[in-house]
Formats: sequence, C-alpha cells, structure tokens
Amino acid sequence: MRNKAVKSSVRTSAKKFVALAQKKKKTVSEAETALKDMIKKLDTASRKGIIKKNAASRKKSRMQRLFNSIKAAQ
Repeated sequence: MRNKAVKSSVRTSAKKFVALAQKKKKTVSEAETALKDMIKKLDTASRKGIIKKNAASRKKSRMQRLFNSIKAAQ
C-alpha cells in the first residue's frame, strides 16, 4: 500500500508541475517550487526502489527541459 501511495504522490506532483507550466500566465517561481518538490519525491521513490533509477532520471530530465523552456520564454 505504501508503494502505491508514493507512486501516486509522484504522479500528482508531476501533473501539478505540468499544469503550472502550461498556464497562460506563467509564474516561474511557482513552477520552480513544484519542480523541486517533484524531484524530491522522485529521488525518494528511486532511493527506496519503488521506481527504477533510470525512470526517475528520465522524468526529472524531461521536467527540467520543460522548466528551462518556460524560463527562456520569459
């Protein structure tokens, strides 16, 4: 049950970040805090073996690229 809760938490934080990234009125600071939170949850899940290390790295990389594109647009 705990593994499912952690995976759900990771997915929720990722969706929250993507929603902030796709907003019309983009706020970099809110997106940055959401990104940091998501990365923290991914690292924790990866460390505990709930998700694989490469999967966590891949998700972090994709979200970081999205964040960099938001930052460059402003």
